[in-house]
Amino acid sequence: MKDKVKFVARRRAPIGAPPGTLIHDERASPTAIRMIVVEDDHVESVEGATIAQVRAALGSRKRVWVDVTGLADLDLLGAIGELFSLDPLALEDIANTNQRPKVDTYENHALIVVHMFDGVNVRSKEQFSILFDERHVVTFQERPGDCLEPVRKRLQGANGRIRKRGAPYLVYALLDTILDAYFPVLEKIGEELEELEDRITQDPQPSDVGRLHELKRELLVVKRALWPSREMLSAMAREELGLIPADVQHYLRDTYDHAIQLIDLVETYRELAMGLLDLYLSSVSTRMNEVMKVLTIISTIFIPLGFLAGVWGMNFHADSPWNMPELGWRYGYPVALLVMVSIAGGLLYLFRRKGWL
Repeated sequence: MKDKVKFVARRRAPIGAPPGTLIHDERASPTAIRMIVVEDDHVESVEGATIAQVRAALGSRKRVWVDVTGLADLDLLGAIGELFSLDPLALEDIANTNQRPKVDTYENHALIVVHMFDGVNVRSKEQFSILFDERHVVTFQERPGDCLEPVRKRLQGANGRIRKRGAPYLVYALLDTILDAYFPVLEKIGEELEELEDRITQDPQPSDVGRLHELKRELLVVKRALWPSREMLSAMAREELGLIPADVQHYLRDTYDHAIQLIDLVETYRELAMGLLDLYLSSVSTRMNEVMKVLTIISTIFIPLGFLAGVWGMNFHADSPWNMPELGWRYGYPVALLVMVSIAGGLLYLFRRKGWL
């Protein structure tokens, strides 16, 4: 049986734990660092980078994107937090992946938490955290595989503006790509809803109801990720600490419009899913009524036939002219059958004239 999308997070800090407590997740992917050093005329990508290499890159005053995949190594996450003077509460939000999408601003940097999909299905949802200042971007994701490969390719391009616009523009590009990955997920759900609509209209099956409930759960997961993301993007477009330049805020407002469009799609598909459930119940009821109508008509036709068969089936002696004289008649049997067929035919004609057939 396919696992359903879960809403409740089973991992949380113990009751009474001090602020900044990191919770180890045994299912977390191993932690690995990919460092991308960006210059106007050159981009260097370092797979499996160490803390020492990251520290050296930060000291070179170059633009750096530190891409952390997997959250199993809490000590390594703590070391990265020390490099960027990250607040313990912010590090807790990164490591404990049950956060609501949001943006938190600090003295010299900001932290963004969003939910990311791979662009294929809802079950790929994971928390994606972005720590950034004027020159550096650090991202944290739960496991390998994401929708951000187009951003990495744009960084490799010699003529792309993403190389020259600094860390805030890279943050915008990441957020815009993550929001864009919602569209194919919703389009896939919409196509499946249209197929379900055709099936339910023609031949509703009980399995259709189960799939409808699964799709409603998936849409709820997307909605829970989108609504706070909209608030977060709106807050970033009004950010006043100077970390996000005005021209980048202009692009963020476009991403905010994408979030609004996605929310409209989610609401439309949720209404469609609820309407399809009503359509299924109506179709099943109509189908049952049709079956009952046919059975009722058949019963109505055979009631008089059964009555006649019961009358002629009584075993009275035929010597008396009052005791069923037709039993001794030469043509009694075929006439009885003819009477029955005539009654059945007459009833069928009557039902058709009344529109019951």
